[in-house]
Amino acid sequence: MAIRRRKIRELVQTLLTEAKVTEAPVPVWEIARTRGARIVVESLDGDLSGFLYRDSSQKIIGVNTQHASVRQNFTVAHELAHLLLHDQEQLHLDRAFSTVRLRDDVSSQGVDGDEIEANLFAAEILMPESFLRHDLSGRRTLDLYEEDLIPELARKYGVSVQALMFRLQYLGYIEG
Repeated sequence: MAIRRRKIRELVQTLLTEAKVTEAPVPVWEIARTRGARIVVESLDGDLSGFLYRDSSQKIIGVNTQHASVRQNFTVAHELAHLLLHDQEQLHLDRAFSTVRLRDDVSSQGVDGDEIEANLFAAEILMPESFLRHDLSGRRTLDLYEEDLIPELARKYGVSVQALMFRLQYLGYIEG
């Protein structure tokens, strides 16, 4: 499966435009609700980050209260991606570091196209490139010795430092 990067960027831009979001943090929970999802926040088993349940009458994104708020934000964005991009089974479970698709074990190997797309969508919507470009004041690369910059940006965007570092590396601000 080819990863649909352009489609994801266009969808994210449409969502941000419709929600009139022009700066971080992106209200991803509210965006999910406007797309018909009811968000249920509960204590979930172990490393279960969240889930998407849908049938003909409802769409539910479940979020684990035991996880940090930045992880919860990413979970909502990730499940929203599955809701909008993937016509999949009725129940989809996402674990903190692997995913159970209830169909096979391919997704747990990190090569499942739907999971890659959902993670890309989550990064794109929570940390839009244009917002980061503005916040980084035209820098082409980052000096990682500026100790306060990365954690400050992570707080502003409502994401983990690790998620922000991955995003900045993907965008070419940090060399891998």
